Amino acid sequence: MSVRIGYGLGTAAAGPPDGERLRQLGQALERHGFDSLWLSERAGGDVVDPVVGLSYVAAVTTRLKLGFSVMVLPGRNPALVAKQLASLDRLAGGRLLPAFGLGAPVPREHQAFAVEPGDRAAWLEEAMPLLRRFWHEDAVDHDGARFHFHDVDIRPKPLGRMEMWLGGAGPRQLDRIGRLADGWLASFTTPEEAGEGRRAIEAAAQRNGRAVDPGHFGAIVFYSRGRLDAARAEALLLRGRRGRPPVAVDDLVAQGHAAVAPLVERFVAQGITKFVVMPLAEPEDWDAELGGLAEAVAPQQGATV
Repeated sequence: MSVRIGYGLGTAAAGPPDGERLRQLGQALERHGFDSLWLSERAGGDVVDPVVGLSYVAAVTTRLKLGFSVMVLPGRNPALVAKQLASLDRLAGGRLLPAFGLGAPVPREHQAFAVEPGDRAAWLEEAMPLLRRFWHEDAVDHDGARFHFHDVDIRPKPLGRMEMWLGGAGPRQLDRIGRLADGWLASFTTPEEAGEGRRAIEAAAQRNGRAVDPGHFGAIVFYSRGRLDAARAEALLLRGRRGRPPVAVDDLVAQGHAAVAPLVERFVAQGITKFVVMPLAEPEDWDAELGGLAEAVAPQQGATV
């Protein structure tokens, strides 16, 4: 397995989407050797729609992989999602990394996707296998609780493997990953919790007669450019953990570039090898920011474990 370090924007946008800044970000990530760019989804925020944003970045880069952190699947027709993402994957030369989730636990977001909170998980569980079939089969028949298809052939087929990752950290979510997903992208999770989550996913996969590639366990690693004051640290923990056991802020946030590598190493020791490093606030100069960060994590990028 090799360690791969990508970069994400999250949902704390500095303002409305700006094409020039997004171009600068994508090209700076390639220039400084980052593996991937990940865009999050928030219908009620200023963040760019992740499919639109990644399409834009695909056009101005050549190597950078492109992922969702994560794309909300409940509320979407899986046939049309399959068409949309396969099209993007082909235009990007097979660089798409699809990762899905249930959506933020915010009532206004639920309204935007028109799915009741209690139905989101069942929607995702019916839709994910359909995506896999639409990408790999020529004629799909399905008669389910939400979707009914007869002899449906979605084209074009993707170029890439389109391995589907899921987020989440609760017992039900980890079990779902083991049953349905090709990988896990943990968020607001300590290294030790990530190790426990990996073991739970592997056990669930084994119970269901399948296996998750040992190199497909990842985590979002948040970082700040300086020390967080106590009030901001507490607010971040309350927002991100939502009732989970209390932890120290240094277990979740690398405070300063120099703290990113040690936190990544703690995750690697727990069997996590894919990373999305995510700033708590956007910098003014992407090239300067990413140059310093790339230097800090250079020994880990591509390392074999």
